[in-house]
Amino acid sequence: MKPVLDDVVDLLARLVAIDSVNPALVLGGAGEGEIAAFVQAWATDAGLATEVVESNPGRPSVIVRAPGRGGGRTLLLCGHLDTVGVEGMTDPHAPRRDGDRLHGRGAYDMKAGLAAALLACREAASLGLAGDVVVAAVADEEHASLGVQDVLEVVSADAAVVTEPTEMALVIAHRGFVWSEVEVHGRAAHGSRPHLGVDAIVKTGPILTALGVLDSKLHERSHAMLGRPSVHASLIEGGGELSTYPARCVVGIERRTLPGESARDVEAELEDLLAGCRADDDALVAAQRTLLVREPFEIPRDAEVVSLASDAVEATLGAPPAIEGASYWADAAFIAAAGIPTVMFGPGGGGAHEREEWVGLSDTVDVTRVLVELARLLCA
Repeated sequence: MKPVLDDVVDLLARLVAIDSVNPALVLGGAGEGEIAAFVQAWATDAGLATEVVESNPGRPSVIVRAPGRGGGRTLLLCGHLDTVGVEGMTDPHAPRRDGDRLHGRGAYDMKAGLAAALLACREAASLGLAGDVVVAAVADEEHASLGVQDVLEVVSADAAVVTEPTEMALVIAHRGFVWSEVEVHGRAAHGSRPHLGVDAIVKTGPILTALGVLDSKLHERSHAMLGRPSVHASLIEGGGELSTYPARCVVGIERRTLPGESARDVEAELEDLLAGCRADDDALVAAQRTLLVREPFEIPRDAEVVSLASDAVEATLGAPPAIEGASYWADAAFIAAAGIPTVMFGPGGGGAHEREEWVGLSDTVDVTRVLVELARLLCA
């Protein structure tokens, strides 16, 4: 199969031209409604079966299917519809081609991977495969991954590829994260009456120092592909006015986790940290709570889908892929947790979440070809 470059450029440009900024990240963001409708119409025109799932109103995901003859295995290809915001960008939804690069918000993260999945699904429909090839074009990956959770309620598969940008490497692991808050209580008082006030912001200082110490200790742990875990204070909020002792200070904390680390481990880690701070200040009043947990992902290097995907890359591009881990979190974790063996594979580019974003067009063509070859190997 030799997808025409023009097919990739056309579909990708049309996807980039649609504003799909995640409204959970940016107040008033366009969301996935328009782009989901486009994907459904494109797939229908291509003769593919479609289904929209939308358990969260206004946050649709689209399931696209190339049905097989029956009796074969199902390959799931997953890409997200939403993007981050566009602050500071000029014409973010005006796709611009510059040689082998296509620029625009979402081109790299990850509308190119979605375009490759859709084109591969279209090609698979003509191959007479026994099994199905399914594309999940999901909402909300950039925030809470509502879309992939919706899709996994109604889709099952024997293997999956998440087409996030991986620079043409085959990714078999990524970090997870735990978001937490620590709330420190003081006592409000007029700034001229220090004997009545307890400064919650000052009380928070030793906690911030302890977080730095914890992060240094985390250097002692490491993963062969992912490196070390980490923790940092992301946000801090406290006080109301210059003339008042602050009664409250809240620190937002992100802990990036490795395979084998759980939310319970992180909660115990933070509680030990607070216990140490209380030992040094018995007047410290502080409590933690967990806000959001996203588990890390890892699949064994010798898993069948890793072998088949590597074979597909080598057969298509002439050399086996690098096998790596990804520093970022992706929907692969949810898919793998549902019992579907999963890898990640996507094009190269740059500017994810930055002011200038671009993706390699020849890479996107190659990803499409590899996905078609993997469908041949898995679904025949």
